[in-house]
Amino acid sequence: MTLTDTHTHLYAEQLREDLDEVIERAERAGVKRFFLPNIDSSSIDAMLQLEQRDPQRFFPMMGLHPCSVKENFETELKLVETWLAKRKFVAVGEIGIDLYWDKSTLPQQQEAFRRQANWAKHYQIPIIIHARESFDEIFELMEEVNDDQLTGIFHCFTGTLEQAQTIIGYGGFKLGIGGVVTFKKAALDLVLKEIDVQHIVLETDSPYLAPTPYRGKRNESAYVLEVAQKVADIYEMPLEELARITTQNSKEIFGV
Repeated sequence: MTLTDTHTHLYAEQLREDLDEVIERAERAGVKRFFLPNIDSSSIDAMLQLEQRDPQRFFPMMGLHPCSVKENFETELKLVETWLAKRKFVAVGEIGIDLYWDKSTLPQQQEAFRRQANWAKHYQIPIIIHARESFDEIFELMEEVNDDQLTGIFHCFTGTLEQAQTIIGYGGFKLGIGGVVTFKKAALDLVLKEIDVQHIVLETDSPYLAPTPYRGKRNESAYVLEVAQKVADIYEMPLEELARITTQNSKEIFGV
């Protein structure tokens, strides 16, 4: 069985002390592929060092996280642009809009999204979208930038059925399903029951958003197994089949 964690910050400081054990636990759980979203200039070195361990397992992205869109965002975006021109990345990410922490930077976040989405189209790679309290704002941006060249994942999807259908309607996008699907009050299972399994991929967002029964603790890529088991239960299919389908879905998005 091969599981794919399409969104894990394995290089994060919270995982650094026991990273070897974290990776070993993930492998024992069947996780063979790890996709690494960038945050900003401070995370690039650690991310690329992790890739060097095994480029066939660890796949880095390049992008500027919306929570890192600050006064110096032009400088940060220039660095992203430079790296994208320098070497191959599997995606531009993670990008998006986050209105939970800071609404005052919305115009800058919107501009960062536009530019990074256009770079993704130029390099023919997907975008990984962070949407926190911002589906409407992102849908407006997608009306501007979306075309048959743009593909990607709406990471950590926790929206409504209507929002899921909007995303699926874009044509080249999947829903990233993580630990929230295991939360009893999230009601994400009711949404997934109305969506074909071909439209989803699995993720952890480790070290954040650990699934039940680890909720509130540090998340790890191994826990994508808990997510997979919950999703398999929702779709009433064997875990191995769910793993096969979602890993294939990830290959369609990332091309690796």
